[in-house]
Amino acid sequence: MRWEGGDESENVEDRRGGVGATPIIGGASLLVVVVAYFLGIDPSQIIGYTQSREQDRSSHVSTPEETQSRKFISTILRYTEKVWAEQLPKMGRTYENPRLVIFERSVDTGCGAASSSAGPFYCPEDRTVYIDPTFFDELSERLGGSNAEFSQAYVIAHEIGHHVQVLLGYSNLVQEKRRQLPPAEFNRWSVRLELQADFLAGVWAHYGQEKFNFVESGDLEQALKSANAIGDDRLQRQSGGRISPQNFTHGTAAQRVKWYRLGFETGDLRLLQRIFEIPYSDL
Repeated sequence: MRWEGGDESENVEDRRGGVGATPIIGGASLLVVVVAYFLGIDPSQIIGYTQSREQDRSSHVSTPEETQSRKFISTILRYTEKVWAEQLPKMGRTYENPRLVIFERSVDTGCGAASSSAGPFYCPEDRTVYIDPTFFDELSERLGGSNAEFSQAYVIAHEIGHHVQVLLGYSNLVQEKRRQLPPAEFNRWSVRLELQADFLAGVWAHYGQEKFNFVESGDLEQALKSANAIGDDRLQRQSGGRISPQNFTHGTAAQRVKWYRLGFETGDLRLLQRIFEIPYSDL
């Protein structure tokens, strides 16, 4: 993938360096002091702790690998910002840039605390994507040692796809289903949402290629291989369990490949609604 030298997004926060939680700053510091006062706690102890956490982060010296991963993630995020800023108005919406947090091991989010084992994810509460880059190493192992950057871009674009779904209202629609349906039936709507995010990742690559010409020979095949590797059926089989379609949440390998490829080849945003309308068996 051709990405080096591209613009980097300003909406990336790197929390690596042993500090998982967001430092308390600004008005939040004042709130902590007030609460500490009423609880009989010395506010200076909390302020000192907060300042030490900030110093830990500011004194962290990035390794060459961390610097490279930050540049890559920031550049891909900027590509998504530029593409969706052009495409979303075609659907009557203005694109609002999300944030992206790079972390290691664990992180505090608007959706609660999370660990790296959760993999990359999007939190709609704070409209932020969270990524521990070590996930890409695990993905590389699933792909037989391949370290294709376009596969990593697919993962980032999938999470940004969830942000697009929030802006278009699809996420709220599925959350309503969660309140209305039993878990097994709701899972089918979760699958639709995830396949739609795969489709959006493909749409981004379609228009990104037109705009930036970043796809190299073999990139699409690697992205499709990644989509195939993280299908629910493949993951269930690898974990030693039996295939349980009623427990699918992201779609089968074949489904994920199908919808990513369709987005990449067509760039047709009119198909977004179709994913929610066609019979589940036809996904």
